[in-house]
Amino acid sequence: MAASLDLNDIALFVQVVRSGSFAEAARRLDMPANTVSRRIQGLEDKVGTRLLQRSTRKLTLTSAGEALHERCAASIDGLVDAGQELMSGTDEASGLVRVAAPADFFDFFEMEWLAAFLDQHPRVRMDFVLSDASTDLIAERIDVAFRGGPLRDSRYVGRKLHPAGSNGLVASPLYLAAHGAPTQLSDLENHQCLGFTQPGGILKWRLQGPDGLEEEVRLQPRLSASTAQALRKATVAGLGIALLPSTMARIDLNAGRVVPVLSHYTCEGHGVNVLYPSRRHLPKAVSAFIDLVMEKTAYLGVSPAVVESGRAR
Repeated sequence: MAASLDLNDIALFVQVVRSGSFAEAARRLDMPANTVSRRIQGLEDKVGTRLLQRSTRKLTLTSAGEALHERCAASIDGLVDAGQELMSGTDEASGLVRVAAPADFFDFFEMEWLAAFLDQHPRVRMDFVLSDASTDLIAERIDVAFRGGPLRDSRYVGRKLHPAGSNGLVASPLYLAAHGAPTQLSDLENHQCLGFTQPGGILKWRLQGPDGLEEEVRLQPRLSASTAQALRKATVAGLGIALLPSTMARIDLNAGRVVPVLSHYTCEGHGVNVLYPSRRHLPKAVSAFIDLVMEKTAYLGVSPAVVESGRAR
């Protein structure tokens, strides 16, 4: 007869994955690290396969461990949430929410909105991991992340917050007065262009022209940066021509701070996705925060592009 699995050991396994090490899991659970290691080894013996690859620096999930975590994490969270709700006598949002977002997230997302959210949900705590580098949701214990582009990691669950928009070339009137306006795509080689930091330092723009055909231009950028907000500010300051999401440039276009350049050339954006590591039982606090971001970014109009610019989500 096959050995039965202990729910406590599975919950411990989920905690180890989220902590990233036996030592950190032991610290959070206030138990000896060797006890944690022994119980995980016992769980592996019962399931008959290795769940974690150990090294001196970090733990890595095996394919079996990844499958077990995906199947069990949400259920464990659901049991914990249910227990907390029973103890508190309420189903209100509660607990810590860790959010991975672009480095410039709070350039457009007002702190006043967050303050109002926390006032509305007094039992919720927030922890923001702001970076433009790729984030491992499971290893860094991220509850929700905002990312642009297609969903490439099958470990995560995602849904689209905003549809993809178009990107267009813009420059400030100040820059165009000093340098003139390009009349064809090849003219960009003689202009100061601004773009995202790229390996090798070469900027590549693939744009769809008026005939529907896609053309590529390769440029040596005068200034490069890792966030779209930095590029927007540099464009407004007259430092050059940039390819920006239309939703981001809209406010500056309406205010006359920038104007379209080669407006018959555009490229499609990627849209914005929200990701979370569990398929079921999304915590109420996480769901409430996602609703808040959807509401505020839709109101701003410009903000989805700012979120989309983040590479690290």
